[in-house]
Amino acid sequence: MASIACIPSGSPLGPPGNAAGLRERARGALLGLAVGDALGAPAENLKPSEIRARWGRITGYVAEHPAGTDDTEYAIFSGLLLARHGSALTTAHVESAWHQWIADRDEGRFRGAGFSERGTLENLRRGLAAPISAQHRHAWSDGLAMRAAPFGVFAAGRPAEAARLVAIDGSVSHEGEGIYGGQAVAAGVAAAMAGAPTVAVVASALAVVPDDSWTARSLRRAVAVAHLGERAVRSAVVIGGYPWTDLAPEAVALAFGAYAAADGDFREAVLTAVNMGRDADTTAAVAGALAGATQGFAAIPADWAAAIGPTRGSCLPSMTGHHILDVAELLTPDESAKWGANTSAATPEAAGRERPARPGERVRQEELVRRDAWPPPDPAAYVLTADDAEAQS
Repeated sequence: MASIACIPSGSPLGPPGNAAGLRERARGALLGLAVGDALGAPAENLKPSEIRARWGRITGYVAEHPAGTDDTEYAIFSGLLLARHGSALTTAHVESAWHQWIADRDEGRFRGAGFSERGTLENLRRGLAAPISAQHRHAWSDGLAMRAAPFGVFAAGRPAEAARLVAIDGSVSHEGEGIYGGQAVAAGVAAAMAGAPTVAVVASALAVVPDDSWTARSLRRAVAVAHLGERAVRSAVVIGGYPWTDLAPEAVALAFGAYAAADGDFREAVLTAVNMGRDADTTAAVAGALAGATQGFAAIPADWAAAIGPTRGSCLPSMTGHHILDVAELLTPDESAKWGANTSAATPEAAGRERPARPGERVRQEELVRRDAWPPPDPAAYVLTADDAEAQS
């Protein structure tokens, strides 16, 4: 990869391209996130030596029933929220969604979530509001970075806007380096969605975070040695002896390092992230989102893609039945829609279209409608009526 010094941080990106091309990149980015998450989950919190002892080098799914973790489910959660509000997203919208679809639900133990999410839930359930809800011991975690890709998809070609929006989402659960990590990922995906080369994707990520931040320093170290391979990237970034692996500066840097080492190639980027261990589901999810946006849906191996179905709600029961590809379609326009609109093809004719009958089956973008009860428990349960279309016009 060329030196990031060759690309001024403020360099404008070209237009994101036509709607069909955008949708292919969006599908690549978000399915790439879910695939990376599922590939990396078995290797989470392991050292490379432990991975080698157990599987040799991971080259595909090693779980019998691969599935996304909290990374995928939170990305869907944030993506649906963004699809509803678009650039008008506010902290109040995010906080309300956290209450309605996570914190205020009686779902027993909160399963499969990171420390940042648990800390946020405790604060929200105690009646604390954003940004105070984000003031807990793990506000620096990669919990925002893992759900940041949808913001880059929505703001394709506009890294600064992607960074602005993801910071609003993160204000409920993160602060400081936790926010910076999410901004770097969102901006990187936004640049990749516009067809930027790998070096410009990295530069776009660095441009939206403070130059002297831990996130920026780690990211620069990772990409500087990326040409030497995954071992060099890991050595440049990982805090030896530190017990927690979900540090946002570390995880984001490992993901960008893997992406840079592979020069944007999807398979290599994701497998590099997986085999470095640490918070492998998140690093592979982020690397997969970046590389998927760069190369598009077709770059994802068919057998990897086929394993990703509707979410099981193992972490967020409210997301059960949603497919990550639904979010990709909601966040990208069709030929008749303006980029960034809340809905697409919101016409009375849409009400008459036949809908899939099976829960969780993917549906066309114009057939997924957000109503007051956001998000719908099952995409197939909501149809666009003539009254809805008139209200949205």
